[in-house]
Amino acid sequence: MSPPAVDATTARHELASRLLAEAELCDDDAASGRLRQEAVLLTLDLPDRVARRYRGRGIDSDDLVQVGRMALVKAANGYRAGLGHGFASYALPTILGEVKRHFRDTAWAVRPPRRLQEVRAQVSAEEERLSQDLHRWPTPNELAQALAVEVEEVHGARQSGAAYTAVSLDLPTDDGGGIDVVADESADVDRLLRLRVVCQGVSRLTERERLIVHLRFVEERTQSEIGTVLGVSQMQVSRLLAGIIAGLRHELVDVAAAA
Repeated sequence: MSPPAVDATTARHELASRLLAEAELCDDDAASGRLRQEAVLLTLDLPDRVARRYRGRGIDSDDLVQVGRMALVKAANGYRAGLGHGFASYALPTILGEVKRHFRDTAWAVRPPRRLQEVRAQVSAEEERLSQDLHRWPTPNELAQALAVEVEEVHGARQSGAAYTAVSLDLPTDDGGGIDVVADESADVDRLLRLRVVCQGVSRLTERERLIVHLRFVEERTQSEIGTVLGVSQMQVSRLLAGIIAGLRHELVDVAAAA
């Protein structure tokens, strides 16, 4: 029964893309607005899915739904059919970005310096803009050039995500509705990151390994996106992640044996 449901969702998303393309060509503002509103209604599953993915992290679920739906409207207003990709793939980064920004604004466990907070906000906004233009996550150098800041500030801003409340390190509580969650990684790290001893293990990782952990499990980047940041292939990222997880698991075994 699940394949028909997937097909129905895909059909709604494709119809939304066609409606927005029609709205873009429409000279009547009222008619264009109605088309965009219908496209939004057809794709409400996107923000609702993201909200479910981040539930249980200290922010009311209804607030997350509202933030996500406002982001969906923003995406509908900014969508341009001529860019060659569907509305759902265009809207999802915007929705995720707005929800994560909401967490940044409301859920700091330890507040970093004001300058770092400012750069973090700028990096987040520029990441979203460049990801839409480039159809991939921008590299630190590209972000630094776009923002006229030092690359080290970009790295520091990204790493400041570790200052979120500890629950933000947890992986989604459901399967994310297909939003790029790798099941075997999720199962491993969901068990690992919930144990305090792993934090000690992470502190002993190299700077590069900590960046990989941050990108994968805090910013929830895909392996391909991490590869772009590091300048390596997706396969190399997969091997690096497997090695990091194996090392953390080994630390757990040692601690359990010592206990």
